Amino acid sequence: MGSIQDSLFIPARAAVLRAVGGPLEIEDVRISPPKGDEVLVRMVGVGVCHTDVVCRDGFPVPLPIVLGHEGAGIVEAVGERVTKVKPGQRVVLSFNSCGHCSSCGEDHPATCHQMLPLNFGAAQRVDGGCVTDASGEAVHSLFFGQSSFCTFALAREVNTVPVGDGVPLEILGPLGCGIQTGAGAAINSLAIKPGQSLAIFGGGSVGLSALLGALAVGAGPVVVVEPNDRRRALALDLGASHVFDPFNTEDLVASIKAATGGGVTHSLDSTGLPPVIAKAIDCTLPGGTVGLLGVPAPDAAVPVTLLDLLVKSVTLRPITEGDANPQEFIPRMVQLYRDGKFPFDKLITTYRFENINDAFKATETGEAIKPVLVF
Repeated sequence: MGSIQDSLFIPARAAVLRAVGGPLEIEDVRISPPKGDEVLVRMVGVGVCHTDVVCRDGFPVPLPIVLGHEGAGIVEAVGERVTKVKPGQRVVLSFNSCGHCSSCGEDHPATCHQMLPLNFGAAQRVDGGCVTDASGEAVHSLFFGQSSFCTFALAREVNTVPVGDGVPLEILGPLGCGIQTGAGAAINSLAIKPGQSLAIFGGGSVGLSALLGALAVGAGPVVVVEPNDRRRALALDLGASHVFDPFNTEDLVASIKAATGGGVTHSLDSTGLPPVIAKAIDCTLPGGTVGLLGVPAPDAAVPVTLLDLLVKSVTLRPITEGDANPQEFIPRMVQLYRDGKFPFDKLITTYRFENINDAFKATETGEAIKPVLVF
């Protein structure tokens, strides 16, 4: 246990969502000390992810709730069952997992059998721990095992990842979800190799992180399809071989094939839109793999027939959290950054925590690729 006594509550400031559609209001809250496998972290920076926006706007989460799931900070105290994390450590917080299902047992927590309830259900804390507002009413926490839109966050040992010195802590939070998802999709899920080619559909934080991940392991050519001209320019700056505006390219599939010598070995969709996925399939070479990262509408169907897949022998690969084990992959991304091979900081725009609603708006409008709140 750390220096905070069990009898004391920790005062904090949190962005609380009380009604579907927001806004998030900065409020005083009190957090009971960590117990069991819990870790109390003083937040330094936290990313704003599209998933936070979706949950604000109606994806079913219990209210009132503190969102936020890309946190980075310093450990203040730990529960009595914590053995691998200690006060004073710099850490990045990632997604929650049960730690004991067959997927977790095989070091693949991204397909944890309890992924949805543990991350979106704001799971109950151990031994009756709680977060309360100024009136003493309960506020749901443990969103993605952290609820990091708060000056202090409670995580679990399983999703708390120690990181070393030498990299600004305030920018590391997105390595826990969005950047991990994109980079992991290229490196882990598609297992892209040096010299293999990739077409990325969607140049947001996930798509551009996939670009960075692919380039970090020597893939190429890598093309990015994105309607936003600023994002296309950034993709070129980051190392994309070609960029295409899907609305101003006469024959997108033919253009991608011409740029890549006949087609790509891998493609990756971050939009979730069936017409876009169809083009991703069409530009992929026989025997290639199409990664599916975007969250689709509930009734969206795969825009291809079984015969098409049999004839072309393309593999469709749904991807969650970049198929990453955060305890291994986050330190790997940090090392790639140190080595100058993974400049994810170019995707980040910082905002003060008090301006969280501005950061949400920037996420929605595309003004910022990856907003990060600093405390």
